[in-house]
Amino acid sequence: MKHQALEQLQIVAKVDQDYPRQAMSRSERLERWAELLERDPDRRLSTLLQTEYQPVRARAAMRGDSSPISVAFEDPVLRAAGLENDSYGEAKRFFELTDRQLHEVICYCHFGATVNAATAARHIRAALNGRQPGMFARLREAFVG
Repeated sequence: MKHQALEQLQIVAKVDQDYPRQAMSRSERLERWAELLERDPDRRLSTLLQTEYQPVRARAAMRGDSSPISVAFEDPVLRAAGLENDSYGEAKRFFELTDRQLHEVICYCHFGATVNAATAARHIRAALNGRQPGMFARLREAFVG
């Protein structure tokens, strides 16, 4: 899937932005994202490099092909609910996550270049439940995956 801005799409097609959005609560959106990732738990997904060190604007624009965020953006249900693209900033806004919570799901410093989908889903569920995985869980993920 090629990432394009709305302005680029409007050049080649009529884009109707007046369609009704499907209302989903934060919990429903996060649950749906975790479920999408769990459909292929061994899938290797790309991470984003050093999200915590990027200036706010640069961090918001960060994206990567085949990332946990792009899995969410591929879903027509989440797009109908208002997910507009697969950038870090849009995921933060749409899923109502803090930088720290999204950092736990997507950042290179935790997983290296890729993270398996099941691990990303566990971190999303932790954000949903308002907790973070403990030290032993993080060590197990680092060494076992």
